[in-house]
Amino acid sequence: MGFMHNRAKFLAIVAVALGVSGPAAFAQQPSAEAIASGKELVAITGATALFSPLIAGVIEQAKLLYLQQNPALSKDLNEIGDKMRVDLAPRSVEINDEVAKLYAANFTDQELKAIIAFYQSPAGMKMLAVQPKVVEASMKYAQTWANTLSDEVVGKMRDELKKRGHAL
Repeated sequence: MGFMHNRAKFLAIVAVALGVSGPAAFAQQPSAEAIASGKELVAITGATALFSPLIAGVIEQAKLLYLQQNPALSKDLNEIGDKMRVDLAPRSVEINDEVAKLYAANFTDQELKAIIAFYQSPAGMKMLAVQPKVVEASMKYAQTWANTLSDEVVGKMRDELKKRGHAL
């Protein structure tokens, strides 16, 4: 369940990051030029590295499924998993191509070229280098903030419930 939950969360984050809003995002068929620009944008932004762990993660989850049934399968599953990682590596192109199509469906080729030009500029390169640190720090702050807010909300709810005569 953890992997599936993380996978769903990951895919939701990717969808939001791409500005995808369901079936409407696929309303227009992107041009070949826009798809090519989308592929360039995927490469420049490092999205290929973001998706590369997916195949290994799926294989590891499948191994765990079998290991739970029979721990003695460990050696064979490790060998099979290693071979499958090599065999399935070319499939990572599928997700990269799909993300490129999503970019192409949501931006014109001219917009994609402008975005690419930005990422190739000094400010864009700095953005790519610094953004992971900013996102990580933001997520840590948001978690701390949410925990503090949760404590506050629980306390206020408790106070209100007590005012209404509920013994807690």
